Amino acid sequence: MPTDAHALGHAGEAAAANFYQRAGYEILAQGYRHGRAEIDLIVRQGAALLVFVEVKTRSGAQYGPPETFVSARKKELFRLAATHLQEEMDWRGDIRFDILAITQLSQGFRIEAFEDAFY
Repeated sequence: MPTDAHALGHAGEAAAANFYQRAGYEILAQGYRHGRAEIDLIVRQGAALLVFVEVKTRSGAQYGPPETFVSARKKELFRLAATHLQEEMDWRGDIRFDILAITQLSQGFRIEAFEDAFY
């Protein structure tokens, strides 16, 4: 299991991509950047739904649930980057913002998906 925060974050993002792939989503981008904003994962379900995912990975629950660490500023930057990508893609379908909360366990990860986490 990863020990430092950087390695843990990468492992969490890989677990997130795997989670969405197993659920039938297509991975479009990982680590998409626009200005100072970054979207951890962008996935598509069929031709009608584009999902922007914020992945929060923690080594344990001692500081609270991972999903509570998405600030208002982060959501604002996230929406800005998502809007830019939609314009770039000329996307006309639906969109959704998810938070994937990943907690490291002794064997693997616990993954909780919060669909439509914010707007």
